[in-house]
Amino acid sequence: MDRLVVVSNRVAAPTDTKATAGGLAVALQDALRQKGGIWFGWSGKTAARTPLEPSITGVGKVEYATLDLSRKDLEEYYNGYANRTLWPLFHYRLDLTGFNKQDYSGYLRVNTMFAHALAPLLEGKDTIWIHDYHLIPLGSELRHQGIERPMGFFLHTPFPTTEILTALPSHATLIEHLCAYDLLGFQTENDLRAFRDYIVHEAGGGLMSENRVHAYGRTLRAEVFPIGIDTADFEKLGQRSARSALAKRLDVTSHGIQRVIGVDRLDYSKGIVERFQAFERFLETRPAYRGKVQLTQIAPPSRAEVPEYKEITRTLEAEAGRVNGRLADFDFVPINYLNQSFKRQDLAVFYRKSRAGLVTPLRDGMNLVAKEYVAAQDPKDPGVLILSRFAGAARELDRGALIVNPFDFESTAEAIAQALEMPQEERIDRHKVMLKVLHDNTLDHWRDRFLTILAEAPFE
Repeated sequence: MDRLVVVSNRVAAPTDTKATAGGLAVALQDALRQKGGIWFGWSGKTAARTPLEPSITGVGKVEYATLDLSRKDLEEYYNGYANRTLWPLFHYRLDLTGFNKQDYSGYLRVNTMFAHALAPLLEGKDTIWIHDYHLIPLGSELRHQGIERPMGFFLHTPFPTTEILTALPSHATLIEHLCAYDLLGFQTENDLRAFRDYIVHEAGGGLMSENRVHAYGRTLRAEVFPIGIDTADFEKLGQRSARSALAKRLDVTSHGIQRVIGVDRLDYSKGIVERFQAFERFLETRPAYRGKVQLTQIAPPSRAEVPEYKEITRTLEAEAGRVNGRLADFDFVPINYLNQSFKRQDLAVFYRKSRAGLVTPLRDGMNLVAKEYVAAQDPKDPGVLILSRFAGAARELDRGALIVNPFDFESTAEAIAQALEMPQEERIDRHKVMLKVLHDNTLDHWRDRFLTILAEAPFE
């Protein structure tokens, strides 16, 4: 049987309980356990120097192969080029995008080291699936190592338009690296359209039938694979949440206050500052809701060593304090800002106990919080999803969610009021439509469809 080789920036080792709690890690591990294979990537640890050979831990038919990174490699590859150049650029934040030749050199160096460490582990019939913006050059580097097996790449972030992408000094080389893969997966039609536009107008390539693209002397396939969640699992979490200690605690402390929930990794792309300001506008223009509706914002810290993330942390703390200082009362705080992580089962409680889910990123590849919020609801009395038009999830959930422009505080404030005042029958109808989408496109469906198409490579 052909093995599956998964490559990601971080490896979800079986001993990492946080990583294996759910989501993408579970779906990929299930496929690896069925087929046998390797999960390769960074260990999440630093060392005096990056080793030439990975550490390997075998569990059943799966080998977890990891490399520590030196502090220099971590700074240039991960904190530098991946997260200070590609991440902001792919999220349309040119104002935050840094162009540093040393970081770019480190990004290429680490991808080359990964290729040299992975190549000896590969076997003749392996299928290779590489994930996300950290590892765009890896496929090209493996080709240089003589690896001709089918290779797929899935981009979890948005793919920027040509006008944005060409601001990157190395854009032509980056896209040439992408074209070393046999199958490219994007979250939305907009992302795929942006890629095709670049191929035609910048790379001098061509579009062919059956979603094939010819560029840089190769023919590959580029398709849309909107990532899903384990819908049934999150429905069960939502059902069990009603009996949890946290649910009882929230009931006791709510004092009749309705909750609007936001859950995001702490990142400037998530639009949390704008969300605070829209909620402030909601309370300003609808004073009858003061003391009756609270925004609970969960935002666990991330990438704490990157300066832009230190800045967004300070900004959010100041903004929450400013809004609460203006609109709080002795027995009411408008924004309950929680800068910490919660387990999946606890998030399900927050989702189910919230009358509205406020998911308003400024730009997002998909945003699985939107899908988790829907799946966790009580079908007989569901909350309302308020969703940014700039989240990939809006392409699938637009018939049930209230779609907003997160830059328009007034329209977002109106959507919050509409969600709180929406009749139960309409809430049930909207929820039913969205839940069907989630059942039709689960995380397993996403994974299996990608691997099925990749198995048809090459696409000449």
